[in-house]
Amino acid sequence: MHRLFAKLRTKATAPSGEVNIDALGLAVSLAFEETDRDRRRTERSITLMVDELEQLNRNLEDVVARRTAELHERERELRDQNLRFDAAINNMSQGLIMFDAQGNLVICNQRYLDMYGLTRDQITPGISMVEVFKCRIAANTFAGVAEIYCNDVMRELASGQIAGRMVEMRDGRTISISNRIVPGAGWVATHEDITERRVAQKKILHMAHHDLLTDLPNRIMLGESLGHALTHAARGYSLAVMYIGLDHFKTINDTLGPDTGDDLLRIVANRLRNCIREGELVARVGGDEFAVVQNGVTSPMDAALLARRIRETLGAPYYLRGQTAIVDASIGITLSPGDATEPAELLKNADMAMSRAKAEGRGTYRFFEPEMDARMQSRRTLELALRNALPNGELELYYQPVVNLADNTVTSCEALIRWHHPERGMISPAEFIPVAEEIGLIIPLGEWVMRKACADAATWPDGIKVAVNLSPTQLTSPQIVPAVIHALAAARLPAQRLVLEITEAVLMQNTGTTLAALHQLRELGAQIALDDFGTGYSSLSYLRSFPFDKIKIDRCFIKGLDDGAESGKIVRAITGLAHSLDMATVAEGVETEHQLEQVRQLGCTEMQGYLFSKPVPLGEVSALFARTVTLKRSAA
Repeated sequence: MHRLFAKLRTKATAPSGEVNIDALGLAVSLAFEETDRDRRRTERSITLMVDELEQLNRNLEDVVARRTAELHERERELRDQNLRFDAAINNMSQGLIMFDAQGNLVICNQRYLDMYGLTRDQITPGISMVEVFKCRIAANTFAGVAEIYCNDVMRELASGQIAGRMVEMRDGRTISISNRIVPGAGWVATHEDITERRVAQKKILHMAHHDLLTDLPNRIMLGESLGHALTHAARGYSLAVMYIGLDHFKTINDTLGPDTGDDLLRIVANRLRNCIREGELVARVGGDEFAVVQNGVTSPMDAALLARRIRETLGAPYYLRGQTAIVDASIGITLSPGDATEPAELLKNADMAMSRAKAEGRGTYRFFEPEMDARMQSRRTLELALRNALPNGELELYYQPVVNLADNTVTSCEALIRWHHPERGMISPAEFIPVAEEIGLIIPLGEWVMRKACADAATWPDGIKVAVNLSPTQLTSPQIVPAVIHALAAARLPAQRLVLEITEAVLMQNTGTTLAALHQLRELGAQIALDDFGTGYSSLSYLRSFPFDKIKIDRCFIKGLDDGAESGKIVRAITGLAHSLDMATVAEGVETEHQLEQVRQLGCTEMQGYLFSKPVPLGEVSALFARTVTLKRSAA
């Protein structure tokens, strides 16, 4: 300020040294004005600077607030993500555990702890893998040595070849362990309890190879096991394959019902299991058919002995839901390597041998013979022809008379079916009737016989009856009573002139259905005869189950009359029993005058056989009636 005033005073001093007061005042005034202008400019600059700083500060505060909010949002998202992650790994169905590259625990979920009986206090992040497995040893969920197991895992890690493994636990569980390497961060392992899955897989595999009803191996497993047995058969030994078919199982199934039939099959399966040795196989191949594979066979006799044992075992009575059943079996046997070396061929051979056993009377066994294949082809041809026999008119009824021994009159004629094959000629009923039963033709065939026999009998003299045989299948059919009624009505034949003959096989299943059908038929007026009496398992018991009108004594006893007194005693006992029950008795198969005289003396009331007449076609029956009159007159 002093320098400025001295400067201004110098400017206002004249050369003479005098100070011009006015000039000095003006200069001072101007100097103050300049200074004031500079001050105001400075203040404005400062104000602008302050405003700018305030704006910058406000902008910075906005940025900080926005960044802080974003940080809080990120923290919340991370927190939620961590919660979701924890929830996810702790609700996994698999146990999860993760270790770092040094083998220290990073994370472990709750499922892992639960699977191995561990707690959070024991298993904390940072503990070593060895410590984890020592905790499992203490919980009795690890049976190895912790250090050895962990060293093995670490070596696998180092080689980069960690593989999954299955672990069988002491408590029966199966754990599947899957390891995954985490690059630069160690590895993670998942542990899954697959016990139920393994059980289900085993069950599915078992079901695929076993029969659901009997739990025996099925045809698939039979083929596989047979192939294995053939491959590993001991040198010098044979292998036998047996095909077993239950005789008349369909009758049991129809009369007692499918549930009882299933019970029977289960019992048969258990009996067959008890017949075989360890290492041998029994299988169900379908329906009522079973197969047995016998190892170590030194001769056909070994197979024959087993077949006999199987028949004896299966032939014992069955007690089924309050009913008693008797079942026999037909068995086919084939040997390897003699007959074949392939499973399919052996089973085919055994099946053919079983069919031969059934064709030859059932209840027996037969070994395979090469010519059986030709017979089987012939049977298939016969089956096809039989299906066309009825519509083509190839069937005919023959009649064999039954004669009253008191007056030599024909009382009835038994209807017997015959088949005139267009190429083979006459075919025996013993050959085609079993085929008809097996292929389901016996019902329509039986209905045709019933209609034709009634129609033929309507042309005979009033006193002569017609006898028609009923198969077990027919009698168990719900259509049997309507079929008989329809046949009688169509022929206008009185029911009293119809005799229905049944065999003991029908009554082997003493069911309400069978007896109800018999009673209904008898109430119609038809007579009921028990055919082939004495050849069954418990013939006398059948006489208590139903009031038969007539008993036909089997021809084997009549033939035996010529051989000794044994048959005579049996026949006399039967006739005496029948007389006490008001039943007529027919001697079947009388072929000689000597037999005729004997059956008269033994008390039989009627006879049937070649001595009087063989079965004849309808056109020759009238001649038999005329012959009867001649005999009656000559006897008088």
